Amino acid sequence: MLSKMLLGRYIPGSSIIHRLDPRAKIIAVVLFMVIVFFANHWTGYGLLILFILTLTKMADLSPRFLFNGLKLILILLLFTFFMHLFLTKGGTVLIDGGFFTIESEGVITGIYITIRLAMLVLITTIMTLTTSPLQLTDAIERICRPLKAIRVPVHEIALMMSISLRFIPTLMDETEKIIKAQSARGSTFMAGSLTSRLQALTPIFIPLFISSFKRAEELAIAMEVRGYQGEEGRTHYRVLNWEFKDTMVLILMIIFGIILWVIRQ
Repeated sequence: MLSKMLLGRYIPGSSIIHRLDPRAKIIAVVLFMVIVFFANHWTGYGLLILFILTLTKMADLSPRFLFNGLKLILILLLFTFFMHLFLTKGGTVLIDGGFFTIESEGVITGIYITIRLAMLVLITTIMTLTTSPLQLTDAIERICRPLKAIRVPVHEIALMMSISLRFIPTLMDETEKIIKAQSARGSTFMAGSLTSRLQALTPIFIPLFISSFKRAEELAIAMEVRGYQGEEGRTHYRVLNWEFKDTMVLILMIIFGIILWVIRQ
């Protein structure tokens, strides 16, 4: 299951989405995070789903492969749905259980909010699958460059975000290896009471933390021996070039947002 986690992974390719400027992709994702809240009708949510499927095709990604990445947040999606199912009131009463009721407004709102959350995860996953961590670092640094005027360490922040994103799949792979090793020694993680299950996770967390600190120390030493001193005196080997297609992507995102806003009205 952990090996199927997609957030933080990068799949090399030559699709039109891969070739976009990473700054355009980050700005487009931020715009989409705003646009997704414009939808309040089945038509709007249908357009959002169609947009994600079209984007997946343009990125040369398999929809099944992409939606498999939602399995790890399935619990969060279900929790979101059932929370609105039982707490949101209004409309026709569908089920009257005495101390609780399920009403039509709760069902509709739960579906809407769950779709929104899934869309946000999918658009972020598409961006990370088609953009290397180095490109993301450069893009974040360029976008946030005006903040240097107020002494914000933009380069260091971008580097930390890139390293964190890069080590997500690495830590997931490490966790899966530890679980398999402990299972081979006879450990069980899904049997017994809740207390015993939590105690069974201790042999996983301790090696994982030790491995994480060791990797962090090795990375710090490697950066130090290479003379890393932040942005001071540093040049860029990779030069980002903003092209016409990047501008068109943002224009299309704005048009898409206007369409959803009109439907909302």
